[in-house]
Amino acid sequence: MDGDRWIYINRTKTYTRSNIPLLPIASAILKKYENHPQVVNEERLLPMLNNQKMNSYLKEIADVCETNKELIFHLARHTFATTVTLSNGVPIESVSKMLGHKNLKTTQHYAKILDLKVSDDMKCLREKFGDGTQLMTKQSAG
Repeated sequence: MDGDRWIYINRTKTYTRSNIPLLPIASAILKKYENHPQVVNEERLLPMLNNQKMNSYLKEIADVCETNKELIFHLARHTFATTVTLSNGVPIESVSKMLGHKNLKTTQHYAKILDLKVSDDMKCLREKFGDGTQLMTKQSAG
């Protein structure tokens, strides 16, 4: 569509189509695995483990990192929605579409934890208006 690589996927849970443009790091990871036997034989983009095995490996990683955070595969989706997209200014409507949500309210669940983003946005607004005298001067002149 725009000269960049995209993933097109039909979501199993919602039966909706998700179109996701790839960031350069994702393209590099796909390139790394393009000749992996499972990728070639099963016509996949990446070699896949079942969810139980993946979560088992993530538990081992958490243990090695000495974190009490429960790492599960679904957390990657949450991280994408919050840390990668929403906190970097991607509109919630775009995130919702990429996640395959039928209802924007479902995506708003991810946005609840982004008070830091709201704080940063307000800092930008404060810098734009300064101490408020510009805004008051414009109002009294109008």
